[in-house]
Amino acid sequence: MELHNLKPAAGALGKRKRRGRGQGSTDGGTSARGHKGAKSRSGYKQKLGFEGGQMPLQRRMPKVGFNNIFRGVCST
Repeated sequence: MELHNLKPAAGALGKRKRRGRGQGSTDGGTSARGHKGAKSRSGYKQKLGFEGGQMPLQRRMPKVGFNNIFRGVCST
């Protein structure tokens, strides 16, 4: 067995879902996005670390340590 002979196990890979290709496909109409709201619209972007109004993880964690702003600046 060598690297170029490796294949996924039988049945491990399914066909890719093509969303938004008409009512006959499983994901036509709203294309699995729901009906209204920002997430349903094109060009939607969520702010990094946003958790839907819950306090973000980065702000829930306690501040630790001390950051010396003068480290490496003055050498006396």
